[in-house]
Amino acid sequence: MNSRHGKLIFVDLETTGANHTSDRITEIGIVEVDGGRVSSWSTLVNPGVSIPPFIQSLTGITNDMVRDAPTLEELRDELLARLSGGIFVAHNARFDYGFLRNALKELGHSLRCEVVCTVKLSRKLHPHEARHNLDALIARHGLAVEGRHRALADAELIRQFWQKMESEVAADLFDEAVRAQLQRPSLPMHMSPDMLDDIPDAPGVYLFYGENDALLYVGKSIHLRQRVLSHFSADHRLYKEMRITGEIRRLEWRETAGEIGALLLEAQLIKDRHPIHNRALRRQKELCSWQLRPVAGGTLQPALAYASEEDFGRGDRLYGLFKTRRKAETALREMAEAHHLCLVMLGLESRTHAGKPCFAHQLRRCRGACVGTEPAALHQARLEAALASLRVKTWPYPGPIGIVERGAPRDGEARREVHVVDNWCYLGTARSDDELHSLLEDIPARPAFDLDTYKILARALERRDLDVVGLAACGAESLR
Repeated sequence: MNSRHGKLIFVDLETTGANHTSDRITEIGIVEVDGGRVSSWSTLVNPGVSIPPFIQSLTGITNDMVRDAPTLEELRDELLARLSGGIFVAHNARFDYGFLRNALKELGHSLRCEVVCTVKLSRKLHPHEARHNLDALIARHGLAVEGRHRALADAELIRQFWQKMESEVAADLFDEAVRAQLQRPSLPMHMSPDMLDDIPDAPGVYLFYGENDALLYVGKSIHLRQRVLSHFSADHRLYKEMRITGEIRRLEWRETAGEIGALLLEAQLIKDRHPIHNRALRRQKELCSWQLRPVAGGTLQPALAYASEEDFGRGDRLYGLFKTRRKAETALREMAEAHHLCLVMLGLESRTHAGKPCFAHQLRRCRGACVGTEPAALHQARLEAALASLRVKTWPYPGPIGIVERGAPRDGEARREVHVVDNWCYLGTARSDDELHSLLEDIPARPAFDLDTYKILARALERRDLDVVGLAACGAESLR
């Protein structure tokens, strides 16, 4: 095997569990390909902790087997030498590379390698296939199995898969798939590459900080890692993103179970913390809506209602949500023109005496409600028909609800979150019963209505597959 990509280091680990910050390595397997030379190396590792029975059963590695094995500290120098000067290739590379990088960091050494993940490689080269785990690759590509769930045997399977792809896939397609993973983001000189290593490919929110820890920007994505890295792409970068990335000193991220949680958290953080470069999603102090109210003569006329004064979640006959009074009046005038409505009857134009036609009537854009040629009841019916598409939805539940969102299983666990919502207002997300009870105990008498949160929730609640529970004072009963 003589690879076009230089020295390749195929790596697999066995561990005591899936969490690279609390679990430990029990075995390392490496197959190195350099030119035409192929060499293998493996070792058991004393993890310093007991191996759980389930892991012993899965891997066949017992506590007795590792008791006299070298520790990672004893293996450190040899391991660093073996991992240098080549491309680190692993199946689900984030797991193996993350484990090694974190373990070596605890020993005072940094691991910096170019990394290729064969799960991502398989997805790129065979996008029509549903499964890309190692067992699926064995069956699909006829890989020769000498053992499973042992480090060296699995590292050899990864090498076989690479060799198959390199020989069977068109060279330009394969090389481009590898190159796409090796491209490193163009980071500002004051930002350490280590900041990007642990970002998960999962839904969530990211925060960029500048000098003096000032919050620069908050964003969200269902693929956090991909989105954050896109900010540092050297190709076709927007001027705004160039400005932001040039100011970044550090970053944070907060993982969520799914897209709804990411949307709600992003909107909340922007409103509460006012990032310098976020203009959208900020609180609207003048948020208002047109509300039909009775006037003299028994008809209904639009009047501006403000979210600071009116309960928009349970308000009656509210139409449209506008960030300012000016935008509300502009929208109503445009509607009047489109439907030949009378500006006097809408309260947008005053007149000196009864019976005087409105300005639009003089231009034949009003059907005469102002001078009695169109009955007031007919004008009102046409007004309500025109407004119908703008009607603000009344909160459809008797009280607070929980939107249950479950994430894809990752590192052996599936994230589960309950987004607590009342009257179109987001009150927070609970990940445990205690957090849920705390949120329910602290519900304000009238939560602040927010336009962006309303839009997020209105779209979400239209989904037929959404898991919604009704929340009593400190409990829950299924609604749907």
